[in-house]
Amino acid sequence: MNKPLLIIGNKNYSSWSLRAWLMLKHAEVDFEELRVALQVPGYQLKLSYFSPSGKVPAYRVGDLTVWDTLSIAEYLYETHPALWPVDKSARAIARSISAEMHSGFAAMRKAMPMNIRRRGRHVVSSPELEIDIARIKIIWRDLRTQYAEVGPWLFGEYSIADAMFAPVVLRFLTYGVSEQGVVQAYMEAVLNDPFMQEWVRASELEQEVVVPYEVGIS
Repeated sequence: MNKPLLIIGNKNYSSWSLRAWLMLKHAEVDFEELRVALQVPGYQLKLSYFSPSGKVPAYRVGDLTVWDTLSIAEYLYETHPALWPVDKSARAIARSISAEMHSGFAAMRKAMPMNIRRRGRHVVSSPELEIDIARIKIIWRDLRTQYAEVGPWLFGEYSIADAMFAPVVLRFLTYGVSEQGVVQAYMEAVLNDPFMQEWVRASELEQEVVVPYEVGIS
C-alpha cells in the first residue's frame, strides 16, 4: 500500500505547508512529501493535478484527497486524537485560536510574509500590524501561563494549535519581533522542536526566490 502523500510548496515561503507537515510529523504518520515550487512557470497546472483548490497543502490517502490545512487537521484528528487537547473546553479554545489564525491576522500576513532565509529584515509598522502582533502575544501569554505546569506548548502537550502558530514564530524571528517572559520561552520551544529544525534546514537549501515574499530591509 502506498504511503500517504503531502503536497507542499516552497519550504522557505509556504506557511500553510509547514503547518500540515508539522501535524503529520507530530502525529508520527509515515508519509511522503511532494514539493511543488511556487510562482514558477507551470506550477499552477501541476498543483491542479494534486489539489482541487490548486493550492498547497493537499493530502492524499489512497483515492482520497483532503485540502486546506484545517481540513487536513480535522482528518488527522479522527485517527490521532492527541492532536487536539483531551479536555473538551481546552479543545474548544484550541480550535478557536486555530480558526482565528486560519482566517485572521491579514495585516501581519501582508506585511510579514514567511521568509525563513532572510533573518534580520525590518518592515514598516502600522496600527493594524501592531494590533495583530499584540493579539498573537496575548494568545501565547495567556495559554502558556495557564498550562505552564503541563508542558512547553500552548496547551501543555503539542497540538494542532502549535502547528498553526509555528510559522508566526518564524515570521517574528525574521522581522525582529521579540518579547520577554513566557512569550519568548514559547518561541524558543517552537524553534527548538526537532521537526521545525528539520524544516528550517531544508528551507535554507532551496534556491527559488519568490519576489512578492522578499519584503523589508536588512
